[in-house]
Amino acid sequence: MTDVIRQTAEQAYAAELEALQAGDTGARPAGWRLTPKAVVTYLLGGKASDGTVISPKYTGSRRLVETAVATLATDRALLLMGVPGTAKSWVSEHLAAAISGDSTLLIQCTAGTDETQIRYGWNYAQLLAHGPSEAALVETPLMRAMRRGALCRMEEFSRLGSDVQDTLITVLSEKIMPIPELSTALAAVRGFNVIATANNRDKGVNELSSALKRRFNVVVLPLPGSMEEEVSIVARRVNEMAAGLDLPLPRSVEDQIRAVLTVFRELRSGSTEDGKVTLKAPSSTLSTAEAIGTVIGGLSQATWFAGGRLGADELAASMVGAIVKDPVQDKLVLEEYLETVLKKRRHSAAYYAALSDAL
Repeated sequence: MTDVIRQTAEQAYAAELEALQAGDTGARPAGWRLTPKAVVTYLLGGKASDGTVISPKYTGSRRLVETAVATLATDRALLLMGVPGTAKSWVSEHLAAAISGDSTLLIQCTAGTDETQIRYGWNYAQLLAHGPSEAALVETPLMRAMRRGALCRMEEFSRLGSDVQDTLITVLSEKIMPIPELSTALAAVRGFNVIATANNRDKGVNELSSALKRRFNVVVLPLPGSMEEEVSIVARRVNEMAAGLDLPLPRSVEDQIRAVLTVFRELRSGSTEDGKVTLKAPSSTLSTAEAIGTVIGGLSQATWFAGGRLGADELAASMVGAIVKDPVQDKLVLEEYLETVLKKRRHSAAYYAALSDAL
């Protein structure tokens, strides 16, 4: 038992990684802890050579995962793109854990991120006292990854300004980081690479320059194609997160997940499941990640205030919070959905009443 809120992937799945590594005798790229095939097994699930069951970390196309892993075995960086909730960060973390054994070399990109947070900074007390030196240099996660021959993760990459993005061109193409203040350059150890993630639906993001795009292989992660696939993803993540938060799972949890996803999927797609009714879509993305957060919020409500019973009343407030981002436009969209769709479904009467009350 651990007191940390969330373990890293390499900590949480240490037993699986050790089992895979113990029986992984094939050739592997320089600096990798597992062969590419074993990395794919770690992500998609299967069995280690000793029979250890490897749980699936990602539910989706094997070909996409193989393409991502194969990219990281070359000199090209990997850019995972997709709408919110397509598990870009999750896949990035687990790829780094399986390949390098360390998923913590992470740069969270923002509009305010500058070059020193990408390349390197300086300890100004040392700099003023002794001038530029190795001791005064403050390493970034990118620089540490280059020294170790590991993977560096860059989240929300397209939020970086274009001038800051282009500081990576030399690193990605030449695999060196010039340090002109010391008249030297840091050469990357074999095994180094970059995994970046980008949201292709977010507003206000920056386009990648054509020069930088050429250094990346882009893999687009899609939303779950079917209801059953999405229910499976949400149920698995809710089970993992509930265990970490000491929230007991009632027997009805999968039924409630299905009910939440039905609403989310219909509003997200702009039509009912049978295609008979066209709907207005809200400004929110209603992604799989938001569905997971909604169910966890409902479980907390059920555990602490409803004697463990999970139903529409416990989930309604979290559902409204996920759907209604614009208090005017989205509220009208949800009200119309309630009156034209849910009100007419007998089996959805509880959700119609609870969501109406929560609005």
